[in-house]
Amino acid sequence: MDLLTLLGFAFAIIAIVVGSILKGAGVGALVSGAAFMIVVVGTFAAILVQTPLPVLRHGMRMFGWILKPPRIDGSGQIGRIVEWSQIARKQGLLGLEPTINHEQDPFVRKALQLLVDGTEPDQIRSIMEVELSVREQADHAGAKVFEGMGIYSPTLGIIGAVLGLMAVMQNLADPSKLGAGIAAAFTATVYGIGLANLLFLPAAAKLKAIVARQSQTREMIIEGMISIALGENPRSIESKLQGYLQH
Repeated sequence: MDLLTLLGFAFAIIAIVVGSILKGAGVGALVSGAAFMIVVVGTFAAILVQTPLPVLRHGMRMFGWILKPPRIDGSGQIGRIVEWSQIARKQGLLGLEPTINHEQDPFVRKALQLLVDGTEPDQIRSIMEVELSVREQADHAGAKVFEGMGIYSPTLGIIGAVLGLMAVMQNLADPSKLGAGIAAAFTATVYGIGLANLLFLPAAAKLKAIVARQSQTREMIIEGMISIALGENPRSIESKLQGYLQH
């Protein structure tokens, strides 16, 4: 579980609620069914129009990563690559065949299979870089689902405010309704800007950071497999791959 994300959500809620109380608006001013419909439902409607179904599904699955990111164990992966290089030096590349079925990551399995099949190093790099590029593009597209929501929700918040003010203008003859009506109108703006800057855009940024770390690890795996195919010394391979862990 990502503690920073949980803390971020908690502080965001506290900031809005406590800020509303300190400003004298109270918690009740933040509750508006009309604002919810215009901003939240409207934002999802806009993203449905923008996004192809497979991308939308992938993006929704990725959302869980901000609370529970996929495990990225670069040091452990280097250890396994060094172990495979030792096996390859002693038993040949065919000695790695039993390890293929023990790997859960499809990316690693494919790289190992190419290695065992005796594929030329340049060809391994070419094939795996295509695989990396396709995965990276799919994950970036999923992250952009939330980036799109962060773009649309403030605009829909403004639309909600305008609609609210239109309702207020229709009641100018009754001054007792003006204050509450104007306050309710601007609740939609709070929803739109708050969701964009405290949820959607931060979520998109965190997902992109996770995708970048995954891509870096996969680049390391490709480099490790190429080094094994070239018959490099296990210690040299380890030293080379350690550079990917530098931050």
